[in-house]
Amino acid sequence: MEFEKATFAGGCFWCVEAPLEHLPGVQSVVSGYTGGHKENPTYEEVCSGTTGHLEAVQVVFDPSAISYDQLLDAFWKLFDPTDAGGSFHDRGMQYSSAIYYHDETQKAAAEASKKALDESGRFDQPIVTPILPAAHFYEAEAYHQDFYQTNVSHYKRYREASGRDRFIAAHWGKDEETNRSYAKPSDETLQDKLTPLQYQVTQEEGTEPPFRNEYWESKEEGIYVDIVSGEPLFSSVDKFDSGTGWPSFTRPLVTENIVEKRDFKLLLPRTEVRSKHADSHLGHLFDDGPAPTGQRYCMNSASLRFIPKKELEKQGYADLLKLFE
Repeated sequence: MEFEKATFAGGCFWCVEAPLEHLPGVQSVVSGYTGGHKENPTYEEVCSGTTGHLEAVQVVFDPSAISYDQLLDAFWKLFDPTDAGGSFHDRGMQYSSAIYYHDETQKAAAEASKKALDESGRFDQPIVTPILPAAHFYEAEAYHQDFYQTNVSHYKRYREASGRDRFIAAHWGKDEETNRSYAKPSDETLQDKLTPLQYQVTQEEGTEPPFRNEYWESKEEGIYVDIVSGEPLFSSVDKFDSGTGWPSFTRPLVTENIVEKRDFKLLLPRTEVRSKHADSHLGHLFDDGPAPTGQRYCMNSASLRFIPKKELEKQGYADLLKLFE
């Protein structure tokens, strides 16, 4: 099997790396710097705007599973292609956008894709993202790689404050990272759909008993989705036995589907965890988990629905099968 490369810049590389890594057929996404004149630039040098580099990502993909055109479609939906001065609240050319083609076929595809988007009328301003020949790509420092997984809270705060998600929602209207849309049903529907315990936990911020719930000791391969909306939340890959009697995870599966809020219901403040689209109460986050994140997402089984690995494709989550390769 022969893999291919694609290189994109769309502002902060943390926010471009995260969604592209979940696409079916994508083998890896690396954050780095490209397009500049200095050899081996550091993050601080690139951020200063003096090296000519852009923050970018390099994607290794299987063209038999995902085409370059499909990658382009996904890329356009991750940033503001009409902004030549940076990306959201990150200003400067180092945060601007670009498509770096690796051959003439990619160049032609990128130009056609840009022209189609420009003529679609989706944006009031012209598309300014340049299409340039691929230059030397320098891998960013280790702590930048998979930042959305290793620094979950920081990443979420940064992404929310930047305005990126609000822009995507305003112009594309749904969850484009997985090409699935999620909605919260009416309260009447929820009362019919959910068990009394599921309703109490998700809608009334209840807590199920430890050691007497469905998933606390489950080890089967698969993913856990919101019982209300179906949005992917956690994976068995990141599940561990915390000894608490509730299902525990070191990190979310899709960071953007997790919302953290301060909870002052007990004597000491805690971090409540809710789902983004259905606003379901899921559980709480603690900083006493194992490596690599040191975090423990302590969830209620009643908030979750488990989808076994063998059922992912059938139930519309085929893009997440790569978690178990």
